Amino acid sequence: MTAAAGPALHLGASALLTHGVLDSMAGVRPEIVTGDCVTIGRRRCPVMQVGEVITGQDRRDCSGGEVTRAMARLGFTCHARPEAAPIPDAGARSPLQAASEALGSPGLQDA
Repeated sequence: MTAAAGPALHLGASALLTHGVLDSMAGVRPEIVTGDCVTIGRRRCPVMQVGEVITGQDRRDCSGGEVTRAMARLGFTCHARPEAAPIPDAGARSPLQAASEALGSPGLQDA
């Protein structure tokens, strides 16, 4: 007995081509990218949104990896999850504070 490999990414015949993907995604507003994404035209779209629009299936029916591999095979540029911005150190001085200290800020008696 063979184990089920899980649901596969089923693309329609027109979506199998690059122009089919472009046509399917035309007019679709990209969601905020929080994970892996793919560049379609001049916009970056989350891979799960692309998979849902192209296949017409629920997002839970395929993995982001399947969509990423399919889009890469069609020649689209895929990007990994964006890096989170570093959290600034609470004790670190801002550039404004550093410049103010370097130039010497007026004391209360000078005001």
